[in-house]
Amino acid sequence: MTPPPTSTLTWAQLRDLRCAELEGAADGWGKASNRADAGRDRIEKQLLNGLRETQRGAAADAAVGRLRQLGQNLQYVYTECGLVRTALNSLAHEMRAQQRALREALDDAEALRFTVHADGSVTYPEAGEGLIDGKPLPGGTASVTALPGLLPPSGLVAPNPNAGKAQDIADRVTKAVRTAAEIDWRFAGILRDLKAEEGLKVPDRTWTDAAGDAAAVRDAARGYLKSGIPLDASPAARKAWWAGLTDEQREEYLAVYPDQIGNLDGIPALVRDTANRDNLQLLIGKLEGQDDEDAETKLAGLREIDRQLKEGRQPPMYLLGIGDEGNGRAIVSYGNPDTARNVSAYVPGLNTSLDEDFARNDLKRARDTAIGAKEMDPSSPTASIVWLGYDAPQTSTDDLMGNLDVMGESNARDGAGAYNRFMDGISATNQQEDPHVTAIGHSYGSLTVGLAAQQGGGIPGADDVVLVGSPGTGAHSADELGVGKEHVFVGAAENDPVTKLPNSYEASGLGTGAAGGASAGFALGMGAGPLGAVIGGAAGGIAGGATGYAAQDAQTAESDVWFGTDPAHRDFGANRFAVSDGPRLLERGHSPTEAHSNYFDPAKDQRSADNIARIVAGKSGEIERERLR
Repeated sequence: MTPPPTSTLTWAQLRDLRCAELEGAADGWGKASNRADAGRDRIEKQLLNGLRETQRGAAADAAVGRLRQLGQNLQYVYTECGLVRTALNSLAHEMRAQQRALREALDDAEALRFTVHADGSVTYPEAGEGLIDGKPLPGGTASVTALPGLLPPSGLVAPNPNAGKAQDIADRVTKAVRTAAEIDWRFAGILRDLKAEEGLKVPDRTWTDAAGDAAAVRDAARGYLKSGIPLDASPAARKAWWAGLTDEQREEYLAVYPDQIGNLDGIPALVRDTANRDNLQLLIGKLEGQDDEDAETKLAGLREIDRQLKEGRQPPMYLLGIGDEGNGRAIVSYGNPDTARNVSAYVPGLNTSLDEDFARNDLKRARDTAIGAKEMDPSSPTASIVWLGYDAPQTSTDDLMGNLDVMGESNARDGAGAYNRFMDGISATNQQEDPHVTAIGHSYGSLTVGLAAQQGGGIPGADDVVLVGSPGTGAHSADELGVGKEHVFVGAAENDPVTKLPNSYEASGLGTGAAGGASAGFALGMGAGPLGAVIGGAAGGIAGGATGYAAQDAQTAESDVWFGTDPAHRDFGANRFAVSDGPRLLERGHSPTEAHSNYFDPAKDQRSADNIARIVAGKSGEIERERLR
């Protein structure tokens, strides 16, 4: 950064600076930001919906396109005007601090009857007594160029006691003026950069610039705003903090820290959605400026989520979390979880990341569940959430041992804590007296949910737990999941080999046949894509299991899968609901993972989708049951 130029600011100018005028200008920019936000909201919630419902044809499509562009332009105006407002308020905040420091120094000078000159030097009167003649020592002037605290040599003459006080005042005046000048220079650069391109269209590169603008204002406003965000507080305390802010404070936090507020458990869903929609655009702009495979993958996922949000599909979407850390973060709810009577939160599994596949398929699973639950209980508002708030293990077709290594618990344990914090936030903001909450885990996500349920206190607010396509939960019994075994429900397709993965004994090499078969199967499955490696391992484990089982207790081998007792087995003690068998592992015309992926899709497995919907709707007594293994 270029160093600030020599300042011409004087202490008199700093003293007379009207910070209230800066704050008044900030208010004006805030009103412009709010008007832009209101315009965007009207476009998205009224005009676009009205057009879609009443008009068809090329003209209507063109109008929708223009309105979407106008909405995006207004979103950019909202963001930039909000940043200008916070920059001006931050400038006033920092200048006031220097004014206070200056005023205290001037007040001290006045009390001592010192004179502060225009250049900041301080003249002090005679005082004290000479060592020889006892006469008062002459006064003098403390120079602003002297080093702080350094007095001129006095020889055998005692110093005037006013000299040190005058030097201290001169140093304080000088420091306040120099700091104010640096603040002025710094904010001048920030405000100079907060300008848009000419024209009405806001292209992607403009959001790249906006991402840089937001980062600059965040850095400048860290003493003004960020220190107030209760990052380490409980969700209930965060909710109370947000409720206690003024409207202006909330607007500024949303404009400057949409990433912080949007991902803060305990903040109301509508607020998180507003913040995350803005942060989504900033993330797109940020990743647009990068040129690597990871950025391109996440960018595709973000754009697909953005496309769906702008479609205005039903049930309404709420973006409760978004981020590019790790493998990416995204939390989407179909229905408002704060007003819903029935709330579910689904955790996806192995190989899930913020990419286009997640944005299309995992979001669809949550949406299908929301639609199904509403059909089962039309009278109750419903919210169905997909929660990608952790790094699910990622397999690689290039590394056989790596595929085995990812099947550990470390990612799930990290995810379990984050999932419980999120669910605690949902409990804090839900407005229903006693909402019905269902935790759902699919594949490796069922391990994450299972471990979350085994943490102290269990999953906050959870009434039921649903496990589908599960390789185990880390528990030996459904009673360990904190909701009572009668509230644990399991779906396991007959042809889903993930629910029959070789157990830890087999995989350890002690069960020779099973372990060998598993290794061969993993290698065989490599050609079927990432999850095919896991499924191949399961197939090999099953094929070689007979030999391995001979070395251990038959009943234990029968009930164990990779992460503990098979949730679909009678030893686990859960409720198994009916699902379709699904295509066989190598059935022609079907993907090897199909039986593992169909649980939520009513077009492919109506029985499973309906049973999940019944549980989410609080009608678990009506599920179609299936015999335990």
